[in-house]
Amino acid sequence: MNALDKFDHAILAALQIDGSLSVAALSEKIDLSSTPCWKRLKRLEEEGYIERRVAIVNREKIGLPVTVFVSVRTGQHDEKWLSKFAAAVMALPEVQEFHRMSGDVDYLLKVVTTDIQGYDAFYKKLIKITQLHSVSSAFSMEQIKSTTALPLGLIAKTG
Repeated sequence: MNALDKFDHAILAALQIDGSLSVAALSEKIDLSSTPCWKRLKRLEEEGYIERRVAIVNREKIGLPVTVFVSVRTGQHDEKWLSKFAAAVMALPEVQEFHRMSGDVDYLLKVVTTDIQGYDAFYKKLIKITQLHSVSSAFSMEQIKSTTALPLGLIAKTG
């Protein structure tokens, strides 16, 4: 992978704010002509810096206002068990994020759902997957910050 320069960082920063920008609008925003901007954009996509571009849907407006952080502890730690568990959890549409953790919790899931009854239905699906040592749920009372933008300013820029 090539090192990122200030134009690459500018492209990434602009697209994190608005992934629907046309090449013309993007090139104007970062002060680079269209052809070099397009070539850089394609390179960033091909090299995996840009994984995909998506629309961020308002969860509350569509009826999924509840966020639950689910901590899972297990007595199983072998690869076969993890592979089965991971595949099953990834197939649950309510799971927005799924992390293997260090410390007291083995796995942390970020789940979105309709309401308490929706979470209960999710919980029943989760515990059917395999035997778990414990499952603990923490309901988000208020989302104070949410962003998909990475802090690109923390990375040294070259060029």
